[in-house]
Amino acid sequence: MKRKFQIISILVFSLVVSSCGEYNKILKSTDLELKYTYAKKYFEAGKYDRAITLLQELVPFFKGTARAEESLYLLAQSYYNSKDYVMATESFTTYYNTFPKGEYAEPALFYAAYGMYLDSPDPRLDQTKTYKAISEFQRYLEKYPQSERTQQAKDYLFELQEKLAYKELLAAQLYLKLGNYMGNNYESAVITAREGLKSYPFSKYAEDFQMTILRSRYEYAERSTRAAQPERYRMVVDEYFNYKNSFPDGKYMKEAEIYYREAQKKIDALPE
Repeated sequence: MKRKFQIISILVFSLVVSSCGEYNKILKSTDLELKYTYAKKYFEAGKYDRAITLLQELVPFFKGTARAEESLYLLAQSYYNSKDYVMATESFTTYYNTFPKGEYAEPALFYAAYGMYLDSPDPRLDQTKTYKAISEFQRYLEKYPQSERTQQAKDYLFELQEKLAYKELLAAQLYLKLGNYMGNNYESAVITAREGLKSYPFSKYAEDFQMTILRSRYEYAERSTRAAQPERYRMVVDEYFNYKNSFPDGKYMKEAEIYYREAQKKIDALPE
């Protein structure tokens, strides 16, 4: 058994050495067509690092030739399959901008946007990349509204928009948490939540935006001067009905009703 294992190990080692020797020989070759043949061979075998190394050398030489389109697209796909989404996006974008009517223009534009989607950061971080990905998916949908990837593009676009909506919600909730610290953060919470609702009316966070407004109105009224409370408690009541009308079976209905009853009680107790 031990001897059998040793034989297998020797065979595997020999194949690896042979493969490395072949690869090194190809790297040193000056035959561009031979290198391109092997670049495609390595790509098909899933050896993307080797394909990338060869294609990085070949793409500049193939500019203006019959190999230009395919080699650039193959390089982009190699980056993508090796999970280097930054370089993949750059290469797909270069391909599309160079060959907008090329054979691979449609998938190149899709994968350029998808690479940006994959590179989109956590909602708590700067969302410049997310906005860029949204822009690219919109560009794709305008250009290819009936492609086989159209629904995927719509799904990714909506997901990116949800990320931006969540970022707005986090900002509104932070203002609410800060309260009166160094200013009226309750009003900032309301403004931010309203903007979130306006920008993302169909978001799954719409109810959370509306509830953040109600909470902010209630907390602000509670901490207001006696003279300002009548108006501010009435605003709580108004926001309660806004929430109730928008989400009659909402997950925060019990909490909303508490704010309503407390606000109404305070209004009734205030002097005329």
